This record gives sequence, C-alpha cells and structure tokens, in this order.
Amino acid sequence: MEKYKLFIKPSAVKEIEAIPGKKLRQQIIQRIGQLAENPRPPGCQKLSGYDRYRIRQGSYRIVYGIEDDELVVYIVKVGHRKEVYRTR
Repeated sequence: MEKYKLFIKPSAVKEIEAIPGKKLRQQIIQRIGQLAENPRPPGCQKLSGYDRYRIRQGSYRIVYGIEDDELVVYIVKVGHRKEVYRTR
C-alpha cells in the first residue's frame, strides 16, 4: 500500500498551535502522521452529510478528507470535541 500525502490547512495549523500542553500537541501531530500510512484507521468515523472523516485523540478531534485517486489526506480542522463540529 502506498503512502498518502498529507496536507494541513493553515487554519488547522493555527488550531494545533493553540492547543494547551506540548505533550498533547505532539500526540495529535503523531496521530496526523499516521494517517499517511492508513487514512482509515480503526476508530475513524465518516461524518454524516460531509465527505470527511474524524479520529479521536483524547478529548480532541481531527477532521480530515481523503482523495483516494490522488493518494492525498487533507486535514481540515483540529479542536476540542465540544467545539470542533460547530460552524460559524
């Protein structure tokens, strides 16, 4: 199986940088890196109404999309579970 390329939206980078705790940020970054190997790991869920998926890392969620034909995973949003699904 080939590796997927990872793209992270600039807004998602800011959300990661705003997470309190260096250890938690590192865990989230590591989890994002694992998506290049397997974009649909055990525990991922497809979001209803969207062509996106989410995975958990503690009380934070990583929302991402997958382009299988181009082997690309793009990170859309990273945030606390209480706020990550809210739209403005």
